[in-house]
Amino acid sequence: MFPQQLDLPRATLAVLFIVGLIVTSFLILQPFLPAIVWSTTLVIATWPLMLWVQEHTGNRRALAVLIMTVALLLVLIIPFWLAVGTIVANRDQLTELARAALSIRVPAPPGWLAEVPLFGAAAAEMWGQVTSAGLDDLTPRLTPYAGAFTQWFASAAGGLAGMFVQFLLTTVLAACIYAQGEKGAEIALGFGRRLGGDRGEMVILLIGRAVRGVALGVVVTALAQSALGGFALLAVGVPFAPVLTALMFMLCLVQIGPGLVLFPAVFWMYYSGDTVWASVLLVMAIITVTMDNFLRPFLIKKGADLPILLIFGGVVGGLIAFGMLGIFLGPTILAVAYTLLNIWISAGRELTPMAGPGEQSETGEAVLGLCPVARDRGAREGGDTAA
Repeated sequence: MFPQQLDLPRATLAVLFIVGLIVTSFLILQPFLPAIVWSTTLVIATWPLMLWVQEHTGNRRALAVLIMTVALLLVLIIPFWLAVGTIVANRDQLTELARAALSIRVPAPPGWLAEVPLFGAAAAEMWGQVTSAGLDDLTPRLTPYAGAFTQWFASAAGGLAGMFVQFLLTTVLAACIYAQGEKGAEIALGFGRRLGGDRGEMVILLIGRAVRGVALGVVVTALAQSALGGFALLAVGVPFAPVLTALMFMLCLVQIGPGLVLFPAVFWMYYSGDTVWASVLLVMAIITVTMDNFLRPFLIKKGADLPILLIFGGVVGGLIAFGMLGIFLGPTILAVAYTLLNIWISAGRELTPMAGPGEQSETGEAVLGLCPVARDRGAREGGDTAA
């Protein structure tokens, strides 16, 4: 009996129709993709909190969704909106502040700097060149880069009106996803199951944990560092403290850190002669800069058990490749690729003759342990075999 002959034109037209449908759907949803990604990320990161609010409001989902939407506006969206808007609106003041900082005369290098091994002589020579020339001579070299960075940031922000629309869409979509979160999770798990069975479900669960871990580790740490650094700037009387706080928040989000703002402020206060408040700001700056060394790993490990280098590389690389959305897309994609690579390596180890027919490697058990669905099914199959 011969197999049925393949209708090649029909199959080709079907594939072209499906591809065209996917491309057209993507083009239709393209203006809303940033809001969809941001709202999904916020809901995944705060879903346990939403369930807690629902439990303490008499299991009324509508009231819990309303409370969480208002909380998102107050805690996340409004500070981010104010940070970006403040930086864009005060870009001229930031340029003037940078030029004023470049006009400061740098003192001569200390004598002990040249005696430091390896780099001391080179550092002392460079310091001496800056002292003799003055920081104001660097202005013509740095001004084009500062202007290009300002233009890039303003264009990346997309304008205040466009940002307002995106944040409004993010809030509305987050409220909708909160209301129908279980159905969305079932659809995502079903999609993963159709792609790869139990391991497909495991990948979907890993995506959720990676997004939650990055959101907790990056966003919460950025909020904590910028809040503490902004309080220190206000307490010691540094000018343009709100603008510098907003700049700190953005620098913390992109994994640069608040030191780029705080330590120049410390230097400026020492140069101004206010030694006491400069020392206070120095202590606060050290605490603010170093707190992410324990706060971010703790929060990321709480959300997802992933290597810190993987998270850091994903955040920085994703930011360069995809913009602000890459902060969450980068670590998520790397986490999925990392886990699939571990599954592939573990499957190869399980096929080696070193393990008995009824044995399983510890790595394979760890991989299966990532997916509760696979673990439960394995337990049921084991129970049926025993019966």
